[in-house]
Amino acid sequence: MKKIYLLLTLCLSSQAGFVFAQSKDAVAKDPVVENIVKEATENSQLEKLGHELMDVIGPRLVGSPQMQQAHDWAVAKYKGWGISAKNEKWGEWRGWERGVSHIDMVAPRVKSLEGMQLAWSPGTNGKTVTADVVILPDVADSVAFQKWLPTAKGKFVLISMNQPTGRPDYNWQEFATKESFEKMKKDRDAQTDAWANRLKKTGYTSRALPLALEKAGAAGVVMSYWSKGFGANKIFGAYTKAIPTVDISLEDYGLLYRLAESGHTPKISVRADAKETGISQTFNTVGEIKGTEKPNEYVILSAHFDSWDGGSGATDNGTGTLVMMEAMRILKKVYPNPKRTILVGHWGSEEQGLNGSRAFVEDHPEIVQNIQAVFNQDNGTGRVVNLSGQGFLNAYEYLGRWLSKVPEPIRTPIQTSFPGAPGTGGSDFASFVAAGAPAFSLSSLNWSYGTYTWHTNRDTYDKIVFDDVRSNAILAAILAYQASEDPAKTSRDKSILPLDAKGVPGAWPEPRKPTRRGGLD
Repeated sequence: MKKIYLLLTLCLSSQAGFVFAQSKDAVAKDPVVENIVKEATENSQLEKLGHELMDVIGPRLVGSPQMQQAHDWAVAKYKGWGISAKNEKWGEWRGWERGVSHIDMVAPRVKSLEGMQLAWSPGTNGKTVTADVVILPDVADSVAFQKWLPTAKGKFVLISMNQPTGRPDYNWQEFATKESFEKMKKDRDAQTDAWANRLKKTGYTSRALPLALEKAGAAGVVMSYWSKGFGANKIFGAYTKAIPTVDISLEDYGLLYRLAESGHTPKISVRADAKETGISQTFNTVGEIKGTEKPNEYVILSAHFDSWDGGSGATDNGTGTLVMMEAMRILKKVYPNPKRTILVGHWGSEEQGLNGSRAFVEDHPEIVQNIQAVFNQDNGTGRVVNLSGQGFLNAYEYLGRWLSKVPEPIRTPIQTSFPGAPGTGGSDFASFVAAGAPAFSLSSLNWSYGTYTWHTNRDTYDKIVFDDVRSNAILAAILAYQASEDPAKTSRDKSILPLDAKGVPGAWPEPRKPTRRGGLD
C-alpha cells in the first residue's frame, strides 16, 4: 500500500525561482531543447495542420463521418512523420451527419435568420417546413400546460428566454452609467427567475419538454442559448426524435419573440438536412515513439479529438490536438530514440463524459501502472499559464525539475500550485488521475474562451492564436523529453485532501466507466 501523506499547501510561482532556478545559459546548453525550439519556430506545421483539420475536415462530433475522417487523417499524418499510429476502437455511437440549415422569417416580413439545427436533430426530410411561431406560455400549473399543448400542433415553439440585452456585460461596464448597468442586471435576474418558473410550471424538465412538444404535434422547437458575447451561441444536442430543434442567434430570436409577443404572428420556414448513418464505431487515435531503455514506461501527450459541431472545434480542442501533434512531430525529428516510450492520445467523445480516455485507462492497465507522466491540453488557444500538481505530493520535485529546462519566456508566466487537488472531471487528464497516474493539465490563458469559443458557433480557425499554440507545442515537447530522460520514476504518493464540511478528509476520485454505446436508446 502506498503511503499517503498529510496535505502540504505549497504554492510556488515560477517567478519565485525556488523550483525553477536555472539560468538561460544553462538551458541553452541542452542541444535537444535548442533543437526543439529551432524546429518549432523555423519549420512549424501548425497553420497547415490547423487548416486541414478545422477547415477541410471541420467539426468532429462523435459518431459523425467527420470524426472518422479526422482519425484517419491523424494516423496518415503520423505515419508520414515516421511515427507508428493506429485507431483503437473502444465503443459505438449513434451515427449522424449534419447537412445544411436554412431558417427564414417569411411573415410579417422576409428576413433570413442566423441559426442552425442542433447536433443529432431530426431533419425535415428534404422539405421546407413553414409554420407560425408561438412562445411557450406562462401557465398556472402543469394541468393548464396540458390543456395548452394541443394548440402547439403545427407551430414552431420558442422555449428560451428572450434576453433583455444583446450587449455583453463588459460592454455595459465600459459605456453605461453605473445606475443603468445595475438596473439592467436587476431586471435580467428577475426575468431569468420568472422564465425558470415558467418552465417549471409546465411539469417537464428541459430534456423532456421538447419531447412533449413533439408528441403534441409541434412543427419544431426553437431555442437560443446565448453565450453572453456578441454573436456567440452555444450549440449542443437535440432531444427531439422526429421534429427539428434549431438554435437561432440572440438577435433573430429576440425579433421572433417580440413579434409573437406583440401579436404580429411571425412565420418561419425551416429546412434542416440531416442523415442518420446507423451505428458508428468510436476510436482513440494513438501514436507511439518507442522507448529504447525503458520501453514499458510511458510519457503520454494527451488531447481530446472530438468537438461539438456549431463551429469547427478550433479551440475546443483543435488547438490542444495541434499542440500534441506538433510536439510529436518535433520529438520524432530531434529526439527519435527516447529512453521511455512516448505516446500521444487523441481521445474520442470527451464532450460526452471523457469516454475515450476512460476507455483507454480501463483497457490498458499495463500502461497506466507504468505511466511516468501525462500532459493534457484542453482549454483554448492561449499559452499555458497554470500547472497544478493534481494532489500528487511530490509533483513539485519532478515537475519543477522538468520546467527548469524550459526557456524562460515560456516558463516565467506559468503559475504552479503544489500539491494541488486531484481533478475530478473537465478534461481527459482526470481519467488518469482517478487511476492514480500522475497526469497534469497544461492550463491556458483565457482569450475569452468561455464566452466566445467554448462550444459555440464561433469556435473557428480564425480564433486560433498560433504564437501561443507554438509556445505550447515547445512546452509539451520539452516536458515529454525531460520526463522520458529522468533517471527516476515519478512518485505517485498522494496528499491527504482537505476536510469536507463534516470534518472528513476528501476522497481521491475513483475511476469511472466510459459510455461505450452512446445515443442508441
